[in-house]
Amino acid sequence: MKRVTGIGGVFFKCNNPKKLTKWYKRHLGIPMVGDDFGVFEWKEKGKKNIACTVWASFPRNTKYFRPGKKQFMFNYRVGNLKALLKQLKKEGVKIVGKVEEYEYGKFGWIMDPEGNKIELWEPNDRVFRRLNKLDK
Repeated sequence: MKRVTGIGGVFFKCNNPKKLTKWYKRHLGIPMVGDDFGVFEWKEKGKKNIACTVWASFPRNTKYFRPGKKQFMFNYRVGNLKALLKQLKKEGVKIVGKVEEYEYGKFGWIMDPEGNKIELWEPNDRVFRRLNKLDK
């Protein structure tokens, strides 16, 4: 079974997300979607569709990273979320919460041995791109 297919996102906590997002856009040229998050576009090997990696800052007091206590969280792209979570559970990996399904993909969460919460995303890139007006 193929597990991780790429990095879906890099998320981190900060004091002022909107201000920091503007700084990254101005000084580093990260392509932003509004004032909320950045998107890097790329093609998966052997596929025609354009894939995305999200860059996002979160308020320092966000509960989204819980039960992890770190200042960051990685999101990894996966091909079959439910099958992977089933396999990871068999392997003794701690699953956090329940799978959430949206038009733009399915999400699940696990914890690594050092307490880092990891988000797993089975994306629907076409819908993600449409919803965020990325197709020009």
